[in-house]
Amino acid sequence: MSQIVTIAKEEWRYWLRSRLVKIGLIVFALLLILTSALTASRVSEIRHDREHQQEKAEQSFREQPDRHPHRMVHYGHYAFRAPTPLAQFDPGVDAVTGQSIFLEGHRQNSAMFAEARGNARAGGFGSLTPALIYQLFLPLLLIAIAHAAIVREREAKTLVPLMSQGVNGPALYLGKGLAILALIMGLSLPALFGSSLAITQGESALTALSLYGSYCLYLAIWGSLILTVSCLVRSRGIALGLMLLVWIFSALVVPRIAVTWASYSLPSEGKIITSMRMNEDLRKLGDGHNAADPAFAKFRSNILAQYDVDSVDELPVNFRGLVAQQSEAELTATLNKYSEKRMSRELEQSTRLDRFGMISPYVAIGTASRSLAGTDLSTHHRFLRETEDLRFNFIQDLNKVHIKKLSYADDMARNKDEEAGKRARVSSENWQILQDFRFQPDTASTRFNRAAASLLSLLIWLLVILFIGLFTSRKLQP
Repeated sequence: MSQIVTIAKEEWRYWLRSRLVKIGLIVFALLLILTSALTASRVSEIRHDREHQQEKAEQSFREQPDRHPHRMVHYGHYAFRAPTPLAQFDPGVDAVTGQSIFLEGHRQNSAMFAEARGNARAGGFGSLTPALIYQLFLPLLLIAIAHAAIVREREAKTLVPLMSQGVNGPALYLGKGLAILALIMGLSLPALFGSSLAITQGESALTALSLYGSYCLYLAIWGSLILTVSCLVRSRGIALGLMLLVWIFSALVVPRIAVTWASYSLPSEGKIITSMRMNEDLRKLGDGHNAADPAFAKFRSNILAQYDVDSVDELPVNFRGLVAQQSEAELTATLNKYSEKRMSRELEQSTRLDRFGMISPYVAIGTASRSLAGTDLSTHHRFLRETEDLRFNFIQDLNKVHIKKLSYADDMARNKDEEAGKRARVSSENWQILQDFRFQPDTASTRFNRAAASLLSLLIWLLVILFIGLFTSRKLQP
């Protein structure tokens, strides 16, 4: 063991004598610290802003004056998604999916306001996050520093003296590996700090530390791969060139192939065609604003039979409100059918893309990171479903007010004159039916389970490369 530690110390002395290594470490350390600080500050600002906007939207809805209840259906409401504490490390899909939705009757609006403003304020570098630096650029730094760790001994003719002193191949491999591991742990300190900060902001310790551990695992894969290649080749130039090819293939080529394959093998129907089909289905449901629409003839007959009356004027409730309630339920069921179909296809494509993690550790760490941070596609889909539940509930509650608090006669005469319009209004006290909305991330166990397959892929990568490296080092020759 002392032999391995001595080799690691000597490797560090060699690195610290290199001006290029020192400059590279300083530049990347500053880049990591600066990016982490900027991202944490921006995400914190966004979180407070969205929480404030959510409270303001709820207050604005509840403070509306006396109105016709259907006017409030169209007045609508906003729902905002505050970023999770770990979004300051990996924003994931949040930057492109949109984080707020306008909720109104008869429609399912898309999420809007993706974080383009943050990118603009950062001079075009807003997308440079700590996660991206760890995933894409730190492997390059490890390659630049450690690609010659073992092959250098062969080129400098120092391998024979080392072996003559009792240093075998595996000991040399593990000693160099210990030096690289120490380097990785030093470079991962900003990630550890970010995870600790997230814990103080309410994040689960299991999730935060799992995210930190996943990046240490990912960088360890690159470190072991660098050492293994350094054992196999006989030239620094070949080692560097080969590792750069591996990096290009893993970080640039495979992700592009994965995205193309997922889109090609599971094509999504175009938005225009989907909208046309959906609108055709919606037209069959009838116009909920028109109680005399033929589509509601059977519904009218059932209601009259239920209350044992001959006309809607004799009903003890407002028939227009009943039609609005029935129409909203049927319309929402149709909208949800198309929405679930779209989200199901998106999730299938995402799952197919994630399988490429067995080919590229870059894909695997991206999937694990987004899942653990609560910024993945599944979390966005849950946000859409929860906001749709919020929309449907407050619209139907308003329709209940329409049914019970406003007479059919006053409703039908609401446009006759100003006084009739006033009689068709209900008290603003009814607007208190709106529920508070605070989107919460999934539990730690749920997120960990979603990341488990990708974490297993990373672990398999590391074990396989270590096995190959140690086996190769046993046959190490000068």
